[in-house]
Amino acid sequence: MPLALRRPRPQVVPRATRDDAVISLRGVSKWFGSNTILKDVSFDVPRGKTTAILGPSGTGKSVLLKNIIGLLRPDEGEVLVDGEVIGTMSDKDLFRVRRKFGVLFQDGALFGSMTLYENIAFPLREHTRKGEREIREIVHRNAELVGLVAHLGKLPGEVSGGMKKRAGLARAMVLDPEIVLFDEPDSGLDPVRVAYLDELVVTAQRETGATFFIITHNIPSVMRTADHLGLLFRSRLVRFGPKDVMCASDDPVIRQFLAGATEGPIGMDEMADGGAPPAQAGAAPSASTGAP
Repeated sequence: MPLALRRPRPQVVPRATRDDAVISLRGVSKWFGSNTILKDVSFDVPRGKTTAILGPSGTGKSVLLKNIIGLLRPDEGEVLVDGEVIGTMSDKDLFRVRRKFGVLFQDGALFGSMTLYENIAFPLREHTRKGEREIREIVHRNAELVGLVAHLGKLPGEVSGGMKKRAGLARAMVLDPEIVLFDEPDSGLDPVRVAYLDELVVTAQRETGATFFIITHNIPSVMRTADHLGLLFRSRLVRFGPKDVMCASDDPVIRQFLAGATEGPIGMDEMADGGAPPAQAGAAPSASTGAP
């Protein structure tokens, strides 16, 4: 085959880096037209832990998630999953890497015409050659984990929002993914159901050892579930680090957001916030290492 027609192989970083983080962002920027959504974002997601990315509405959290899974590609910088650079991959390699992910969407994204059992079994039927007996065992195992065994015969329209989220979590876990992504998992739930879902998240992470990555703005939920936190503000990463370090930070943006206070750099209208980003927002050392 002529050299010019060869498809470039996925870039792979040295093994030492791959052992440190399952997901790495290096100077990621993304814009739509003249609107900058992400600017120079860098951090490492620790393997086998729960990481949460926080931020006011409109700060690019969902766009960040789409860049990680390859639905969008950075305009600048790199996203790496297990050491492989997502942005340079062929569609075939990207599909292979996506097999490592499970995703819990905001509304559960269940098929309305399928029972909860059929929804949970769907990835197994689509992406594996397992027989129905094995599929049934896997579905029931995951349904038991989220407390839905008694409701598997019901349609999504016949259950509560909390049950839909639990079914979505069971479906996200059914292929034993290495990484589970959560897009605003508490959306539409009352505080009690959020607390129950948080317990399920903690239990599922502990029992599977998978890496959980949560996009949210729910502070009480994050305090119950996350090991590491990152905060986005004005398109930039203010800081990323262990939860206790972030909670002890004297950064005014972090302190205001975690306290849910009205006094501070974060205003009512995120787009109207004036002034330059916080001084440490674009600092790669603190963003990548989690240093205070």
